[in-house]
Amino acid sequence: MKIATWNINGVRARLDNLIAWLKESAPDIVALQEIKCQDEAFPRADVEALGYHVETHGQKGFNGVALLSKLRPDEISRGLPGSEADEQSRFIEGVFSVDGGVVRVCSIYLPNGNPPEDPVKYPYKLAWMERLAAFAADRLALEEPLVLAGDYNVIPEPHDCFDVKAWERDTLFLPPTRQAFRRLENLGFTDAVRATTDAAPLYSFWDYQAGCWPKNNGIRIDHLMLSPEAADRLLSTDIEKHVRNWEKPSDHVPVIAHFRFAA
Repeated sequence: MKIATWNINGVRARLDNLIAWLKESAPDIVALQEIKCQDEAFPRADVEALGYHVETHGQKGFNGVALLSKLRPDEISRGLPGSEADEQSRFIEGVFSVDGGVVRVCSIYLPNGNPPEDPVKYPYKLAWMERLAAFAADRLALEEPLVLAGDYNVIPEPHDCFDVKAWERDTLFLPPTRQAFRRLENLGFTDAVRATTDAAPLYSFWDYQAGCWPKNNGIRIDHLMLSPEAADRLLSTDIEKHVRNWEKPSDHVPVIAHFRFAA
């Protein structure tokens, strides 16, 4: 089974790229972030025509997450538990039947949090990460394969960015951010990409500005975090970097994990 995460950066603006990629890569389950549209505006028919089920948790103009799947989901949950006041669309969870049980896949769009001195934005990011850790700990008790896939807006280690000096004061790399990310690892979650390679540089995002793409000045912020039961079934990972070279690309590229699951 092939599970992917991709921050599409506007699904309607990049629909042609999404369709071309689904045809080329043929993932079984896709976690999309930043769809930037309400549920009813998602180009559902175009994706369903390729044989995918579509589940969205959208928001007008920004944020928004989705799950696309060749399997029909058994359950869908929208919104990260822990705060009824949080109206931002950043989390959706799907449960899918596979041989021997189920696999849970979440699409996560973690807050950016910049600038760090903002009295609201960075505290919101850290609080969101605390809620994610609480959710993850609760799901671990089920002892099921779980994939927390998404744009984490976290650079885990220095070798995950092209220049530490350029990012050391950014919320994506600040010590409290990285510590919050490590709490997931300390719970027992595995970073799928780093479980399969130590290669560097290895990036999933290149800013549109300052020639970052042709210079390969990227960062790795798109992650698939795996419960022990999912990590046991991990075969390999890919970062489909060539998609960044397409016309009108997202600033992120798809990150893929291959598993020993059968529908």
